[in-house]
Amino acid sequence: MQDTAKYLIHADITAAGVVERSDVVGAVFGQTEGLLGDELDLRDLQDSKKVGRIDVEIRSESGQSFGEITVASGLDRVETAILAAALETIEQVGPCRAEIEVSEIEDVRSAKRREVVERATELLNDFEEKSIQTADIVETVRQQVRVADVTDYEGLPAGPRVADSDAIVVVEGRSDVMQLLKYGIKNAVAVEGTDVPDAIADLTAGRTVTSFLDGDRGGDLILKELAQVGDVDYVAVTPSGKSVEDLSRSEVMSALRDKVPYETVASAKSLDSIREEMGRPGESTTADGGAVAAAVSEDTTDSQPASSTQTETTDGAANVTDDSNAAAVVDAATDEDATGGGDEPAIPSLSDHIEAVIQNHSGTARLVDEDATLLAEGDAADVVSLLESAADVPRTVVIDGDCTQKLLDVAAQRGVGVVVAAGHGEYVKQPTAVQVRIEG
Repeated sequence: MQDTAKYLIHADITAAGVVERSDVVGAVFGQTEGLLGDELDLRDLQDSKKVGRIDVEIRSESGQSFGEITVASGLDRVETAILAAALETIEQVGPCRAEIEVSEIEDVRSAKRREVVERATELLNDFEEKSIQTADIVETVRQQVRVADVTDYEGLPAGPRVADSDAIVVVEGRSDVMQLLKYGIKNAVAVEGTDVPDAIADLTAGRTVTSFLDGDRGGDLILKELAQVGDVDYVAVTPSGKSVEDLSRSEVMSALRDKVPYETVASAKSLDSIREEMGRPGESTTADGGAVAAAVSEDTTDSQPASSTQTETTDGAANVTDDSNAAAVVDAATDEDATGGGDEPAIPSLSDHIEAVIQNHSGTARLVDEDATLLAEGDAADVVSLLESAADVPRTVVIDGDCTQKLLDVAAQRGVGVVVAAGHGEYVKQPTAVQVRIEG
């Protein structure tokens, strides 16, 4: 009956003597018989399954008895309350005087409702934790595919492009490789400890090597040993207090683009000191890692025209490395050629090509020579094949799209000097001979 009961009557009993369970049950039936009429007669209610069995728990101490009475009721609230009040009229149990007091009428359905609410809340929270939002589906699938691309190179965690790429990124552990894979960088390999394996030392030979290590003591030791047993071309440092596996996409791309040549920081005591040198106001860092001397004073920059900034490499050669200044030089040269003819027809300038291709969102790419003459034009998606098949080597590539690693590699092979693109793509290695200019 209690499984189907709507209410439970809870009552406390006290008897001035020793009584047993049967005495209490007999008193309940005997002293309530005829009290409430035929409709609420306790025996009839039990026979019709409207009232359940009377549960009694009784104990005796020091000549007195104490206990609890529980009655399950399938009646409505009013009838249940009347039945509960009738229990309190019992004054004697067996030979002893007794007193019964109803402590509570429990609504079984309310308790079940509370259980339903609590369980439903647990199920919903568990469901929401495991569910994938529609907006996250594409990114989730993309990241899982990239993480699945983790391979082994001589027993070391590595991206799928390490074996055949001409540039590699050396990181500390497997989690760093997985983090870079999430952001599309597939040429990372992990040293898995402070002891640089021979496989890594051999791998650095003949490749452009960028070390991308945590700024802690472990990273310092790995960089020093890597420089001793292998070749290190560039050093990328993480933001202060962060590890590679903790970086966001923008922080990873920024750190790799701001890498510095190892020769310029070889004497640094730690990665922290390298980071401090990079952050000095007297110099900035270009995309290919060269340190660019900043203007000495504001008076100089105010009184003199802007000129291309040059950097001295370790062999003493000077190279133009500032993207914006290099672009300004190209524009100045082409504009000067275009305006030098007086009354002659205007010759197209590089800025004209940039406006036609990028600013007008044409979706095309153009190959332009030193005189800003159009050599070839095609779809932006086919710019690599267009450049590879060009009969004449262009000076500049103008593309209404992102600058990619493949485009930079082919541009360097063909001898292109400048790539003008609508935006930065995902590339790790920028050839020193190719300047990148973003006009998007």
